[in-house]
Amino acid sequence: MKKTIITISREFGSGGREIGKKLAEQLNVPFYDKELIEIAAKESGLDKELFEEEDSRTSKGFRLLGALGYSLGGPLSTITELSLNDRLFLVQSQVIEQVAKEGACVIVGRCADYVLKDYDTVLNVFIHGNMKEKKERAIHSYEVDERDIENSIHKIDKRRANYYEYYTDRKWGRAENYDISLNSSTFGIDGCVEIIKEVAVNKSL
Repeated sequence: MKKTIITISREFGSGGREIGKKLAEQLNVPFYDKELIEIAAKESGLDKELFEEEDSRTSKGFRLLGALGYSLGGPLSTITELSLNDRLFLVQSQVIEQVAKEGACVIVGRCADYVLKDYDTVLNVFIHGNMKEKKERAIHSYEVDERDIENSIHKIDKRRANYYEYYTDRKWGRAENYDISLNSSTFGIDGCVEIIKEVAVNKSL
């Protein structure tokens, strides 16, 4: 594979992170999820804990990108007057662009599909699943409390949607925003990996 960058957005419990990690391993390219937090914290000087729940926050100020027309990749010193949440978003966006410029990779979450929307080497994927399988994975893989598990999944996805829609003005999970949308309950984790891998390899030809 050449320089195809794969972004993965996912419903909670759908196995999107596992799919991304396996995909990166099989393609022998870097994998970025929590790793982006480490880079962003180091480059910004901000505590990495501030980035941990980035997809559950939204600023109550203005719509950042539309109001400022800020160009991602600009100096951090120009955004110090913004709210903390907006600064975190911009720092992470800069890091996403940075790793994308370094070559092929897999990036999970963090509005990467939007941040890299002008890159012609990007393959955007959305992973969803049936509630039964998502509940099982949430309990066993993510150790979510079984009590009211379905409601917890809905709340987490709602926070992700709010964050995504606030910073992108796009609808989270809508098919038009992605190149591929896969049901992990139908294809399985490994099946999704194989489908994405085949498309990614063909895209890079």
